[in-house]
Amino acid sequence: MWTLIRTLVLCLFAFVAPAPAQSPQAVDLALVLAVDASGSVDRVRFELQKQGYVAAFRHPRVIGAIQSGPTQSIAVIMMQWTGPALQVTAVPWTKISDAASANAFADKIAAAPRALFGGGTSISGAIDTAMALLFDNPYRAARRVIDISGDGANNRGRSASQARDEAVARGVGINGLPILALEPDLDHYYRENVIGGPGAFVIAAKDFETFGEAILKKLIAEIAGVIPGRREAPSPESINTTDEIALAGDPPVLNR
Repeated sequence: MWTLIRTLVLCLFAFVAPAPAQSPQAVDLALVLAVDASGSVDRVRFELQKQGYVAAFRHPRVIGAIQSGPTQSIAVIMMQWTGPALQVTAVPWTKISDAASANAFADKIAAAPRALFGGGTSISGAIDTAMALLFDNPYRAARRVIDISGDGANNRGRSASQARDEAVARGVGINGLPILALEPDLDHYYRENVIGGPGAFVIAAKDFETFGEAILKKLIAEIAGVIPGRREAPSPESINTTDEIALAGDPPVLNR
């Protein structure tokens, strides 16, 4: 009788015992793609953004950049953002290591519906949400980067530079892809207030029609990695562009 009870108790503990925690998967880069879904981005413009990302992740040079690192893999998540508290995950964290996984991620981007349609332009809110995503995911990344794309300056929530400085202080890099259709000097605003961290850079798109070309160049550059403190652009062979790439060599000075 006691043997039967003991057996039942052991079986019960075996059933409820938690499974051992799995070690985080190592990747070369954890990348948050933060896509503007504010009111100035109409349906056509939003689709042009989506198709730019889809084409980029299907491009052989992006896949080649992913496979050039020590682990030959990256982890990527895509979010849509507008106001200070309006951010939605469009495609969850995904590990990409080859053409098949890159194409699968592109398919998920293509299928993801637009979830936000206005609420202002809060770059600071996008950075804050991206930071939460970067430090709560199943991957152990050698680098953490936020990729901000948008067509306007921060006009809601706290200042973009304050959010940027806090992210940089935690070792996160922020690169920018301003779309100059509505604000021709937006690239200067991004350099001064949005990008940060060693090697951070801006690649501007003149309009939504050229967004796809710009995001391809940007992804190749940030996946391959920019040497901290380097002020020259990556070689033309690595990104295949003659566009200006503005590099921020040192992190911004933080208020203490």
